[in-house]
Amino acid sequence: MLLLSQTDPPSQPIIHGYTEATSIAVGTVQKISCISSGGNPLATLTWYKNDKKINSVTKVNDRSVSAEVNILVNVTDNEARYKCEASNSATEIPLFETVTLNVYFPPDHVVIRKDPPELKTGTIATLTCDSSSSNPEARLSWWREGIPVQGVTNVTKPGLHGGKVSSIMLSLDITPELNGIVYTCQATNEALQRSVHDAITLEVLYKPIFSDVPTEQQTGIEGQPMVLSLQATGNPSNIVYTWTKDGIDAGQDLRVLVDGPVLNITKLRKEDSGVYMCEAVNSEGSTSVKFNLTVQYAAVIRDAPEFVMVNPGENAHLHCVAEGNPLSESHISWRREGFSDSDMEQRTERTYRNGTSYLVVQTPTREDNGNFYCVVNNGIGSETTRPVYLVVKYKPEMDTSPQISKAASNTGDTGRLVCRASGAPKLRFTWSREGATIPVNTTEKYYIDSHQVDIVKYESVLLVKHVRPSDYGGYECVVRNEMGFATATVKLDVTSAPDPPTSMTVLNVTHDSVLVGWVPGFDGGMEPSYRIRYRPTAAFGEGYRYMDVIGSNITSFTITGLAMATDYTISIMAFNKLGSSKYLPDTLRAKTSSELPPSFHSPSQDVDYQSDEDGRGGVSGLVIIVVTVVGMAVLMLNVLLIGCCLHRRANKRLTAASEQSSSKSATIEMYAPSSYNETVTGETLSSVSEKSESYSNGDSNQEYLEDGTKAAASTYLIDQIEYPYPYPTYEMQHQPKPHHDEQDVRNAYSHVVDGAKLHYTAAGNIATAHPVVDGQYYNISPDARYIPYPPQLEFSHMGQPVMPGTGSLRRLQHRGPVVPPPDVTVSHNPPPHSALSTQQQQQQQQQNGPTAPTPLLSTFNPTLSYPATMETEGHLV
Repeated sequence: MLLLSQTDPPSQPIIHGYTEATSIAVGTVQKISCISSGGNPLATLTWYKNDKKINSVTKVNDRSVSAEVNILVNVTDNEARYKCEASNSATEIPLFETVTLNVYFPPDHVVIRKDPPELKTGTIATLTCDSSSSNPEARLSWWREGIPVQGVTNVTKPGLHGGKVSSIMLSLDITPELNGIVYTCQATNEALQRSVHDAITLEVLYKPIFSDVPTEQQTGIEGQPMVLSLQATGNPSNIVYTWTKDGIDAGQDLRVLVDGPVLNITKLRKEDSGVYMCEAVNSEGSTSVKFNLTVQYAAVIRDAPEFVMVNPGENAHLHCVAEGNPLSESHISWRREGFSDSDMEQRTERTYRNGTSYLVVQTPTREDNGNFYCVVNNGIGSETTRPVYLVVKYKPEMDTSPQISKAASNTGDTGRLVCRASGAPKLRFTWSREGATIPVNTTEKYYIDSHQVDIVKYESVLLVKHVRPSDYGGYECVVRNEMGFATATVKLDVTSAPDPPTSMTVLNVTHDSVLVGWVPGFDGGMEPSYRIRYRPTAAFGEGYRYMDVIGSNITSFTITGLAMATDYTISIMAFNKLGSSKYLPDTLRAKTSSELPPSFHSPSQDVDYQSDEDGRGGVSGLVIIVVTVVGMAVLMLNVLLIGCCLHRRANKRLTAASEQSSSKSATIEMYAPSSYNETVTGETLSSVSEKSESYSNGDSNQEYLEDGTKAAASTYLIDQIEYPYPYPTYEMQHQPKPHHDEQDVRNAYSHVVDGAKLHYTAAGNIATAHPVVDGQYYNISPDARYIPYPPQLEFSHMGQPVMPGTGSLRRLQHRGPVVPPPDVTVSHNPPPHSALSTQQQQQQQQQNGPTAPTPLLSTFNPTLSYPATMETEGHLV
């Protein structure tokens, strides 16, 4: 049976994911899907970009099919037509749907053109900036050295990929000042907030121009040198200078040296007076400067008032009398710190008459108070200056510095209160306490001294004698003059620790030092000292270093010994006999210089330089080589001789040790039970002899002294027993001998305890909070994790008989648990079988009590327990 299948065309495809006319930013990902429903068979979907087939991802459902494309949007997608076709066997013409994208993209670059290509002074040039295609169109702007300037309105025309290109122009009047100026053109896509820019540096050709030209009238002293120095700039920068005197080449005289823009007359003569001209020439033209040189003597100031006082709003008249030859108005000038040239021109008037210069300061105010300097210079020698202090009357102004805002004194002493103020005219001081005026020097209790510090500054000192507790508190200082009055309260208190300095600054740095200065705070009534702390800023784990500044009225200090090119954090505190202030916050930082000063050199450089000067540098080097070789040969010979002596001495010691082994066996029995006697080796013998010598205080027999020259061992042998006390106590048994003075003292216990705190006392007058117990040892605070070791030695007061001539230690038996020190080695290895017979061993056991458990040799284990009844045998010290 034949089944016929009916074919149906699919439905019109529908595009989802993008709406027409919606803008997409370049660089983003846009997803577009096409869906077609129905049809038998289901439709085949195909995507095209501008009629070019592109790949897509197809998904098939029961009654529909979809195809999706992911587009990484670029400039070519702007106005691109994306088409989705749906077809099957029932369609003769595929069904399709299209969508056109609108993509925003910024300009890629800008290009600047100049016309004419060569810029010269006095011409007009045009700068044109063209941007690449942008959608929407870019906005162009001009910038000069980072400052926006107005250009001609944008010109826009179609560009690539459906965008638009823009242009902007800028016209310039070319002057020498434009040489080296940078103009920047910026193109901005405001929709995307993205921009590009390009810059051009103008190169303007111009003839030489002199800068910092001296005055035309130049004077000099006969017999002294005269240097006329000029400097001209131009483009091209290849400038040729020519000097002439009265139209003749100035370099014909051997005394006159011409070096480019510098004219140097080594020794002036009267005939050197005349008109000198310097001409500077390059390819664009020439410029000349003339000078009239007169050989005369220097001008000096003969008279000027110390100060001039005026009322507010009243013109101030200052004058200055000078003498010189020649002397004119141009040789006398006035200047004022804080006044620019324009301020001097606008606010002052200057006149000159018969060698006297007059300066009128118009309507001065309180802020104009200060020195006006009269400067006389006719070009001969150095200038002469003299200050004239302008004083505009004003009411008193109090000095509220921390140093004088408080005072301090102990009971029975004299309190000193300072009141300082400025004002004009003269100030008058009045002191009062709790509303009652203090009489001026009429009682023995108070003494007042008022005096003038400088032209406008005054000071009054109140002395309170034999201070009582009732004298503490505030004292009011009132200052008056014809312009008004001011008050301040000075508090008298007991002496105390000082306040910290109010501020700290860096005054200078070198490659290895920093000069700091500070403003002192209240001193607490006693002379303060200062402590400066500093550390490398980058070294977080490194502690501070400290410098103490001792002395009167010191407000600066140089920190030396610093590393080169290193940033330091610096702070300061004040202290006196009663205490110290807090440190200023660690906000001050200073970095040492990364370059050595020119005068810095090593001693080796001096030696080389000396050798070269004497012409014997090569000979000195040969002598050094010969001396070095001979010295090395002598050193090697000494080493061989010493080695031979040590070898022979070691052989003698080994021979002597073997002969004395019988005498040392008694000492071994003092440190180990008899059952271990056969296990003692030569190495153990040496260790035992060493330990006994360490605790004999140098009074043991000579044979032990010789063995004692070996380094003390750091491991000890102890039986597995429990001591009745924290540590066994030892008695020192020795035969009295004459005391020997020894420079080197051996310490038998030389272990390093981790965590111990070592306190030390520095040299000098610096006090330490931790006194040194013994001058031969450091004062070590023991770590809580360890028990002090070795145990103390107990001597004759223990009531034990003295063993004559043995030089050994005898142990006492204790009852109780003992924790051996952390570096003790415990014996766990069974010794070899004793050579004693069974009967002898039983007799020995009856005499000594129960036999101790067999020891094993291992590192001490604190978890092990020991029998409380065992004697402390086998502990080698």
